[in-house]
Amino acid sequence: MKLSLRLLPWKSFYIPNTMMSPCRPLVVVALLFSLAPTELLHSQQPRPATDANFDTDGDGLSDDLEQALLLQFMPLFMIDRADCSRIPAEFVRAPGAPKVESENGTIYGQVFPAETLGRAEPPSVEIHFYHLWKKDCGARGHPLDTEHVSVLVRASTSDLISATWKAVYWFAGAHESTVCDVSQVARASTVQAEEHGATVWISRGKHASFLDRALAQHGCGNDLFGDMDPLSKDQLINLGEPGHAMNGSLWIDSPNWPLAGKMAKTDFPPAIIARLDEGSTADIAWFNPGRHPAQGVIAVSGSTANALRGSNKNTASAITLAGDSTNNALKKSYKNTIRGLGRSSSHVMQFLHFKEKP
Repeated sequence: MKLSLRLLPWKSFYIPNTMMSPCRPLVVVALLFSLAPTELLHSQQPRPATDANFDTDGDGLSDDLEQALLLQFMPLFMIDRADCSRIPAEFVRAPGAPKVESENGTIYGQVFPAETLGRAEPPSVEIHFYHLWKKDCGARGHPLDTEHVSVLVRASTSDLISATWKAVYWFAGAHESTVCDVSQVARASTVQAEEHGATVWISRGKHASFLDRALAQHGCGNDLFGDMDPLSKDQLINLGEPGHAMNGSLWIDSPNWPLAGKMAKTDFPPAIIARLDEGSTADIAWFNPGRHPAQGVIAVSGSTANALRGSNKNTASAITLAGDSTNNALKKSYKNTIRGLGRSSSHVMQFLHFKEKP
């Protein structure tokens, strides 16, 4: 091994008085050579050849590729200036319950291989972007708030290192798995986000995600937008996978929030994609279209205590959903609206805590 000796300043060494003798130069040289090999081993040792392909979370995608995809498709989040929880938070890198370290606009990412939807095509990857909040401070608020959007991207070739990547579909979660669920899915071309991240609108207080600002009116009446500011893209952290956390995100599996469940499922199941592909290329479709009549009723109920006795015009308007799987709005007749009111009235009462007068 070829050694190169680095000359260090004489004054940086402390030489005890007992060593002050004619032999001192030899002692100093000996000290230099006794220290140099260890330092040289650390500074000159080459990085392992597998570093570029290192896969911390064991999902078959290298850490470098995951980070590159996160950066390329990072959405532009539009945040309400008056949100009572300010901006998304960064959480302490420690096990146990999630604890807010700073409300600094951190976005957390997850990248994993996606199914090819039964077709012979280049590899696909699903990317989730989580905006995690200190609290939900809208109606029926609660500590911690776990919201996300996602994108399905496809490689140009099977060689993932040299491939270029293009977004195919986008998903935005809004009140997921509730009667107010207005989560959406769209082609990347529809939201003009094939080569980069989509613009995502975040409702004040409730933090529901929307691919179009106009869609907020369908979310049970509690999704509001005021003066909106773009969130800085400076803070982006890879979560890894459930059971294989990265970057100290050891609170992934905490029962204090539903993060692990959202990380464990795809947002692009074959049935949803097939329904979207059957519609117009201009559609932003509902992820769960069957729930929308109930949402329409609640949207009206949220504005007045007498909403269940609202007019035909107002109620029909509340459940008219443009772009729901087809390019035409879904319009219900008054008769069907009344039938829908009867089916969903119990959900309305539970959501608004209404009680019948004796």
